[in-house]
Amino acid sequence: MTGAADARGLIHQGLLYGADEQFLAATVPFCRDGLERGDAVLAVTTATNADLLRDGLGADAGHVRFVDADTWYDTPGRTLAAYHRYVDERADGDGRVRVIGEPVWHGRDDLAVAEWTRYESVINLAFADSPAWIVCPYDTRVVPERIVDDARRTHPDLVVGSLAETSPAYLAPALLTTGARRAPAVAGEGGAVLRFGSDLAAVRRFVADTADSLGLSPTRTEHAVVAVNEVATNVLDHGGGSGWIALRRTGGRIVCDVADDGPAPLADWFAGYLPPAPGQRLGVGLWVVRQLCDLVEIQPRDTGTTVSLHFDV
Repeated sequence: MTGAADARGLIHQGLLYGADEQFLAATVPFCRDGLERGDAVLAVTTATNADLLRDGLGADAGHVRFVDADTWYDTPGRTLAAYHRYVDERADGDGRVRVIGEPVWHGRDDLAVAEWTRYESVINLAFADSPAWIVCPYDTRVVPERIVDDARRTHPDLVVGSLAETSPAYLAPALLTTGARRAPAVAGEGGAVLRFGSDLAAVRRFVADTADSLGLSPTRTEHAVVAVNEVATNVLDHGGGSGWIALRRTGGRIVCDVADDGPAPLADWFAGYLPPAPGQRLGVGLWVVRQLCDLVEIQPRDTGTTVSLHFDV
């Protein structure tokens, strides 16, 4: 695996392991080689694997930053932003920034699994030109087989032991499709519905009142108001100038669908995942939305787009 260290640009690898020894065979040399080269090394993994890696590294463990995966893998948008901050703050000179990033799959429903799979795919775009080397472990003893199969599609390379090989199943992000998309609400069917035009103040009042009545906390209601306002603004600017909002509670989430009446769907499912460049104006709103929501789905229709915003209760 150390042979890739001299390459430039992103290295994104999936580590499929079925034993502690396999995990250590890949991660210990990865960390040690990075430390010897002066690279920053971040390990985001389970508490058990962190203990294993510390023991395997010995005194070198003190030079690795360890973070609990359950805390780090909060929401796809915020997690990606956290990785960007970490890499940007340390990407200088000829060195690399090395990351062991073990996604959290337990406790996720099908919708969340689908969006975290898209997150793994969009890493290939978000860090394409960065000096990041990201290894994502998947414990095949506990991670469902369908998620392991998705790892083969979202990582250009796979790690076996300390060796890396090209993944024959890899798909570029633009080609990735993964299931569990919820059928968006239809205006007039269930929940509270508002058709809107240019009056964004009415949109904000509607979201604030409805989210509060559905049991969303005051802080999260504020987040919902800001997020929906951003998406509704995009509808006015780029989506035909009018649309509708359907807001309802589904299980443990408040879901808000914002749909436009535009002539064509939004082209990219990963809109808002790529961080805005300095001075960029277009696309900033959806980046903000992904920081505020627990899940964001962008669903093209025959005419227009539905953006579904999820807030955990």
